[in-house]
Amino acid sequence: MSRSPREEVLIAATGLLGGVALYALGLSSTPVAAVPGRLALLALAVMAGAELLRRRAPLTGLAVGAGALTLDVLSGSIMANVAMFTDLVYAAVLYGPPAAYRFIPRATEVLTVVGTLLAAAIVRAPSALLAGIGLGVITIVPAWTGVGVRVHRDAARSARLEAERTALLAELDRREAVGAERARMARELHDVVAGHLSAIAIHSTAALSIGDPKASDEALAVIRENSVRGLAEMRRLIGILRDAGTADEPAAVPRLDGVEALLDRARGAARDDGFVFVLHDERGPRPLPAPVELAAYRIVQESLTNAVKHAGPGEVAVRLAGGAGSLVVEVTSAFDAASGPRAPGSGTGLVGMGERVALVDGEFEAGPAEGPAGRQWRVRAVLPVPEEGTAAP
Repeated sequence: MSRSPREEVLIAATGLLGGVALYALGLSSTPVAAVPGRLALLALAVMAGAELLRRRAPLTGLAVGAGALTLDVLSGSIMANVAMFTDLVYAAVLYGPPAAYRFIPRATEVLTVVGTLLAAAIVRAPSALLAGIGLGVITIVPAWTGVGVRVHRDAARSARLEAERTALLAELDRREAVGAERARMARELHDVVAGHLSAIAIHSTAALSIGDPKASDEALAVIRENSVRGLAEMRRLIGILRDAGTADEPAAVPRLDGVEALLDRARGAARDDGFVFVLHDERGPRPLPAPVELAAYRIVQESLTNAVKHAGPGEVAVRLAGGAGSLVVEVTSAFDAASGPRAPGSGTGLVGMGERVALVDGEFEAGPAEGPAGRQWRVRAVLPVPEEGTAAP
């Protein structure tokens, strides 16, 4: 068993020493029955021992204290015993189980009424009411005091737990928001820069391996063009990250009207006459929400970048089709599993496309598929378009 807390030991010692002093000074009442008065000291010792249980076992302490109080009253009451008993009633309500918290105050009220009636029946004098008042003071008052303290304590604990829960939820929301923003910036960096870097890698390899000065000059021109565009995109993203005085200005959102420019850049980056880039735009005049248009544009952009790096010679077809409440984006290219990539990749392009589609609650698939011209690599996304979609800014 663990040691008693210092507070319990202090209360027990104070009550015991105070009771001994009162008994020594003769400040004790007359015994009710023919019981030796020195037994009041035994009741005092037992009551002090019960005080040591006021927190660890409050109901046991109260039961022991009730027995000690009975012996104290019969042998000549010492005020210290009464004071310690009131503390045991208070502690039983405050530290006891919920059932005791609800039962003890009502029990003290019933006990006080019954005790008053018994005193009135025995004494048959108005002074019997004083016995009832005294019984109420040592039982009802400490019991309801414990109820008040416990209510405030439980309310404070609930408020503290709620505050901790709110703080935890706020921290989780903050981490989720930071993670989502990091993922968004990672997708943007990959999508806008990877295409330019892939073209630089492909053409720099060609410039190093081809001895034709004219071909090398053309490759270097493409390298310079993609370097300039890549730097411009990087500066734009860095400006957004630093919030360089443009927080109130809407950021430009790429539009699907710029897909032709993506195809032109892909033709220049491919550097192979065996590639043919075509666009089948079947969207219709219906405007698209900005998130859907941005997701579709980035999917086409990343798919063309992957085709330049991995696809075999042949047709690279981009199809945009507006269906019933959705936009279908499909990019197909010749599947070439034998040869390695013409430029190194990070392997996160498909992951980023899948995340973009998930953000607008769409469907995404990518992988080999059979086509009219043989085995193909197909990227297909179905992006839902609300009935009241607004045009992208």
